[in-house]
Amino acid sequence: MRAIALAIATGAGAGYSPIAPGTAGSALGLLLFWPLASLSLPLYAVTVVGTVCVAIWAAEQMCRHWNSQDDGRIVVDEIAGQLVTLAPLLFLGRAHSFGWVVTGFVLFRCLDVWKPGPVRWLDQNLHGGAGVVLDDVLAGVFGAVGLGILVLASEAIG
Repeated sequence: MRAIALAIATGAGAGYSPIAPGTAGSALGLLLFWPLASLSLPLYAVTVVGTVCVAIWAAEQMCRHWNSQDDGRIVVDEIAGQLVTLAPLLFLGRAHSFGWVVTGFVLFRCLDVWKPGPVRWLDQNLHGGAGVVLDDVLAGVFGAVGLGILVLASEAIG
């Protein structure tokens, strides 16, 4: 089971990137979004919730194994957060818009690094797998709201 948890937690090795492993994990989330974008919105939502649950389990296993609270090699949290951020693109019919997908990627990375208010609180106060994953999920929720507003605003303007 540890090998499975390791593969999931590290995003099949993306977490071993020598430069910006979190960005590598987010990029993997972006790549996973493309095939998932063909799902219906309810099925996409169920898939993301399942991903978050599996991410918490895998992160918990690796936190225990590495005796660490949030090891940089764990990037499944970025994958989950990225998938949350991109969700509005399905609802708004922009899932295959390269520009909007890239905007969502950049927005999530900024929020994940910046950790505004409640995101920072979760990062500092939750421990184990839930602590590793849920702050990124909340950053993803903020990213989803921001991305949705940007798409709607651009449609209203143009």
